[in-house]
Amino acid sequence: MNTQCQIVTPGPKNTVIDKNGVKIIPPADWDFLPAGDAGITRKVTSKGLFWRVQVKKGRRFISKGVWAPAATIEHARKTITALRATDEYARKMTKNRERRERIQAQYSKEFHREVRNYLSFAPQYIEFEKNLATAVTDHAIPVGSGTVARTSMIPIEERAAKAVIAWMRHQTTAYDSMKIARIKGQRRKIRRMLAQHSVHLLEKYRNGEEPALDCPLRFLL
Repeated sequence: MNTQCQIVTPGPKNTVIDKNGVKIIPPADWDFLPAGDAGITRKVTSKGLFWRVQVKKGRRFISKGVWAPAATIEHARKTITALRATDEYARKMTKNRERRERIQAQYSKEFHREVRNYLSFAPQYIEFEKNLATAVTDHAIPVGSGTVARTSMIPIEERAAKAVIAWMRHQTTAYDSMKIARIKGQRRKIRRMLAQHSVHLLEKYRNGEEPALDCPLRFLL
């Protein structure tokens, strides 16, 4: 049986499917380590003998865990558990957490500023601008939120603009309850249409116009 490192997909009843579509059974002395503890997983995979179980979700591949020798997994668990019980590890984790919190706080300020720059409301709506920027920022920047604000692939000013439109799509339109036909490109078309509506709505506040009494933003902020 081939026990070299490979990428596989889940199969029925403790089996996996290899890259050729062949169902294989892990060796009897192997065990499955579910994804979730990166430290233990890294320790196991550092030994160089494992099968990584992945599933495709959209365009991404998600790891479900690894098959590896049971002894390797048990040793990794004991080693990592002992390490995490030390004072040195606790101090390191505290420093790392404080560093992440500082970075997050700084990013929150920068993102809030960029959202306000994008909104750029007329003077009489400055307080409204601040409140809207806060609402968008609080929604968009949490770690793990999966929003456009968490990507580093585009400039922060573009992230801010897209985050505003995304927030408005969910908060001021019926998008979430729409029944959209399963036609290629239809959802993208609807999103573009709603984005244009949101931009038009924001322009009223930028130009200092009196928004309509039924303006959806009035009821949210």
